[in-house]
Amino acid sequence: MANTRSAGKRARQTLRRAAHNRSVKTHLRRLQKQIRSAPERTADQIRAAISAIDKAAKSGVIHRNAANRRKARLNKSARGEISELSS
Repeated sequence: MANTRSAGKRARQTLRRAAHNRSVKTHLRRLQKQIRSAPERTADQIRAAISAIDKAAKSGVIHRNAANRRKARLNKSARGEISELSS
């Protein structure tokens, strides 16, 4: 139990933010799993995932460097698939 009204408010805000952050991270994980498990990755899927990653980084849900790492891995896997098709 919080000792002051302001501490109580901060506790409520923290719970709300944590729930929102958790749902955003779950959404990101789901998007990335769908792309990894898809037999054929489309540019639209990758673009949507990168957009979601950027939004999460912008709002502070994930760190900027973590977002860049995730995007690089997505792009690398997409490039690998394109080179397999061309050869």
